[in-house]
Amino acid sequence: MCLIFTCGEHTFRKEVEGYEGVTCQCHNCGNWAGHVIKSNPWFTFCFVPVVPLSIHGYQDITCHICNFAQPLENRPDVQAMKRGGEGAGGNNIPMQPPPQQHNGPPQGWGQSPPQGQAPMRYG
Repeated sequence: MCLIFTCGEHTFRKEVEGYEGVTCQCHNCGNWAGHVIKSNPWFTFCFVPVVPLSIHGYQDITCHICNFAQPLENRPDVQAMKRGGEGAGGNNIPMQPPPQQHNGPPQGWGQSPPQGQAPMRYG
């Protein structure tokens, strides 16, 4: 009689309370795809979580493009964005500069094609 048992590790992930919807820049690839994620790793036996490998879990900034993870305590710029004003020092650091005020319609709307260039033809 042969019995096969499967052992492994599974990590449960969720967004950290107070950082829901916060997007920040990844320090590895430079994309604005970093999210604050809490990870709880568990030891599994036959695909059933049995023993937690960490009591409190890990709070990381995780990039959804390159999968780079950095501890939240190493990113004071992200800590300052916590909802409820409990961030580092309580000052709000904007993620992006405020939008520029433009006079008139956006560029390219309702204008003729550039001079010296024929309109594009398809087919």
